[in-house]
Amino acid sequence: MFIAHKIDHTIKKTKGQLANLLTLANLGMGALAIFYAMKGQLHITLLLIFLAAFFDWFDGKIARKLNITSEFGKQLDSLCDLISFGVAPAFLIYQKTLFEFGTPAVVFTILFIMCGAIRLARFNVIEFSGSFVGLPITAAGVFITFSALFTNHLPHYFYMFFIIILSFLMISTISIKKY
Repeated sequence: MFIAHKIDHTIKKTKGQLANLLTLANLGMGALAIFYAMKGQLHITLLLIFLAAFFDWFDGKIARKLNITSEFGKQLDSLCDLISFGVAPAFLIYQKTLFEFGTPAVVFTILFIMCGAIRLARFNVIEFSGSFVGLPITAAGVFITFSALFTNHLPHYFYMFFIIILSFLMISTISIKKY
């Protein structure tokens, strides 16, 4: 009886960490993306950010499906999202286009990361009502990453405006319904 209880407890505890492991996979992909961006391997960076998005989507689905959501998981998810959808996409677009604009590009890139941090902090302290307040950092990061596919077709100054717009949308009070 004791052994069966221990096994059951271990299974429940392991199941409870599954979503957190997927969240950490998100972080791993984001961190790898930053390293590859610094090495100039931007196609790999792009792929890794999209993989991070998959893990981010999947960890939430698993947590809700298995009813294992927690405050710890919410905080961990936000910290990982800042890396994977704030820092990594900012490094990607800076390396791909913005670097040629010098100091203003550095300022706008840092602004994007800061606005993402503000957005995540705000999300963590307000009660979720079914709608997001401001553009989620995941969406902003994926938009930047996806836009990197078109750097040969769009003028590079477009990305200066795009990163500013996304930054302000993240900290705006617009309401976006969660689907």
